[in-house]
Amino acid sequence: MFYGEYSHGIDTKGRLILPARFREVAKENGIERFFVTRGLDKCIFMFAEGEWRLQEARFKNLSFTKGEARSFNRMFFSGAVEVLPDKQGRFIIPQYLKDFAGIKKDAVVIGISNRIEIWETASWREFFSKSSGDFEKTAEHMLDVD
Repeated sequence: MFYGEYSHGIDTKGRLILPARFREVAKENGIERFFVTRGLDKCIFMFAEGEWRLQEARFKNLSFTKGEARSFNRMFFSGAVEVLPDKQGRFIIPQYLKDFAGIKKDAVVIGISNRIEIWETASWREFFSKSSGDFEKTAEHMLDVD
């Protein structure tokens, strides 16, 4: 659903703009609301409302008697906030999430099929640089490639 890599700045009011292609996809699919929260690898996860509800159901079924499940749910859900982009696609990312991801002025917004990730630009470049060399090796281990 969401694909691609886009660079955007944070405006003076602390807003980030959802890439035009993502806004088109949202409109085509009747998506108005998104949820943002702490992601993995120091990025921010952004889910369309329907996908958020699927993830919420999955994670709330983790056993609260297991310490790792409690810790994950605390970090994931305590960071969550609903966002409703305006007509230009702008939305505010809470300061605590920007601090978590190290975002000050510029961000990279990437589509990962069922979610969007928001990265601090230098962090994304570092991750991409480290990971791009292992792309084929990772594919061989993860996928049944012939």
